[in-house]
Amino acid sequence: MGLCPLHDDRKPSFIVDPGKGLFYCYGCGRGGDVIRFAELYHEMRFPHAVALLRQWRGLAPLLHETTAFYGLQLHRHSEAVTYLHERGIRSPELIEYMRIGYAPGGCLRGRLMELGYPLATLRQSGLVTTGGYDAYVRRIVFPLEGNLYGRSISPSAPPHRFLPGTKGGLYCWEQARELVEVILVEGLFDYASLWQAGFRNVTCAMGTHLNGRQFRQLCDRPRTVYLAFDADANGSGQSAAQSLACRLREQGLNVRTVLLPDRHDPNSFFLQGGDAGQFRSLLESAQ
Repeated sequence: MGLCPLHDDRKPSFIVDPGKGLFYCYGCGRGGDVIRFAELYHEMRFPHAVALLRQWRGLAPLLHETTAFYGLQLHRHSEAVTYLHERGIRSPELIEYMRIGYAPGGCLRGRLMELGYPLATLRQSGLVTTGGYDAYVRRIVFPLEGNLYGRSISPSAPPHRFLPGTKGGLYCWEQARELVEVILVEGLFDYASLWQAGFRNVTCAMGTHLNGRQFRQLCDRPRTVYLAFDADANGSGQSAAQSLACRLREQGLNVRTVLLPDRHDPNSFFLQGGDAGQFRSLLESAQ
């Protein structure tokens, strides 16, 4: 018995029966098996929940090997290092902390099959396409919780790529969850720029839309949340920030919206000459 992860539980009301593989919450009245829990917790339909659980069953060691392999490739390919420098990412400490790697393409499948992973498993994980090719090609890769984000360095390819399934919780949340003030950004390069500038109270949602788990993480205790979303030309980033701010305030959080210069995100702010003192001023003047 413990606090229910499906609603704002104040006293233990959530029961799991390991022998039967069932759960029930006396607070919100929801219950079922592990598939039903995945449906509710990750806000997904039955077939996606089944696929996610099947993937998780053997994905962790596979992702560990993939992350290690891509980490070795980063400094073997000058185009990857050049791209990071162009995005303002130069700190070896940051690269090690975020475990940033590079997927050149054409070599991961062979490495993983050498380690004993069958081709069917690699296809099922999403690391290899149905045609048998590496799914991540010429991408800077960031390991996530149960997933892998790849940012293309080629302008002709779709910029963002994830493995099938949920994007997981807030990025590096365990390092930020105890803090009373948290900066929330959209992208991992925004996170990297702030971390490199000395802001360690930062986390990332990998987009403007928070999934159910990410929203619950932000609301797990009283805190101040600074929303440092992109100042897009069409206003979509700030519109998303205002919408999220309303939802968070309803949960009792203190929310401040950071107003970045027009057409800038945190990454480009530092890339164009902004420094930690100037960004701190933006936090102090946040609405």
